[in-house]
Amino acid sequence: MNFKHLHYFWAAAKAGGIVRAGQQLHITPQTLSAQIKLLEDSLGCRLLQKSGRGVELTPEGRTALNYADQIFSLGAELEAAVSSKWPAGRTLSFRVGIADSVPKAIAYRLLEPALGVPEQVRLICHEGSFRDLLAQLSVHRLDLVVADEPMSKQTSVKAFNHTLGTTAMSFFVAPALKSALKGPFPDCLDGAPMLVQGSSSAMRQRLDLWLAEHHLRPRLIGEFDDAALLKAFGGEGRGVFMSPSVLEEETCVQYRVRVLGRAPELVEEFFGVSPERRITHPCVAAITHAARGKFLRK
Repeated sequence: MNFKHLHYFWAAAKAGGIVRAGQQLHITPQTLSAQIKLLEDSLGCRLLQKSGRGVELTPEGRTALNYADQIFSLGAELEAAVSSKWPAGRTLSFRVGIADSVPKAIAYRLLEPALGVPEQVRLICHEGSFRDLLAQLSVHRLDLVVADEPMSKQTSVKAFNHTLGTTAMSFFVAPALKSALKGPFPDCLDGAPMLVQGSSSAMRQRLDLWLAEHHLRPRLIGEFDDAALLKAFGGEGRGVFMSPSVLEEETCVQYRVRVLGRAPELVEEFFGVSPERRITHPCVAAITHAARGKFLRK
């Protein structure tokens, strides 16, 4: 692939038109169009198509643009790393995917060591489903994925699991709802309105098993993939909800709820998944080193 042609395509896509990109690059629109056409010929597909007075990306063009963004971002990092103009203090990009089932406060505690490395770090966080994040990891768009479950051995992604921490779980309830519950914990959960994690969550599966072992049948009022949204509903008294015990104090203060009870046998685990070629990334190393024997258990 001719990366000069790729750069011309990238500039046109970012500028939203051939004429505007030509002005920025100080070349004629005809020359720019010809260079992009050579790139399209080499890839065997159209990347840009006319839209009014400008151009728009084809589906293949959007894919190409994503890769071009990474290529030229890494090129800028390479230049900064070896250039004599910046003998020290280069900016190190650290791209992290956070599974949407991981509480934001937990994610911060796990990622915080990365900001203490000697290099100047630019932290870039993306949130999504664990499966989608692993797909991005497999093509090296991410340096690390943080999740509440390890990568399965059946997954074809070449990567490593790192245990980052564990925490027991606590049950929370709004004061008004607490007065309506009967009996001690956990018996008071039987028939009580409850807000739970989505069915794809690893902790949801453990909760269902725990409830069955205690012969408890709460009324499921809502299921949520987003932990913050679940807590927001719980704070309004819509149901009992569960959250990591390590976050008890801030959960009670932020959502004006009380601890109903604790379940030490319900343990949530957090993992970091990193690709093999990124295993020496300073930020990944800092996070995994800080997580050894670590701080989330309560």
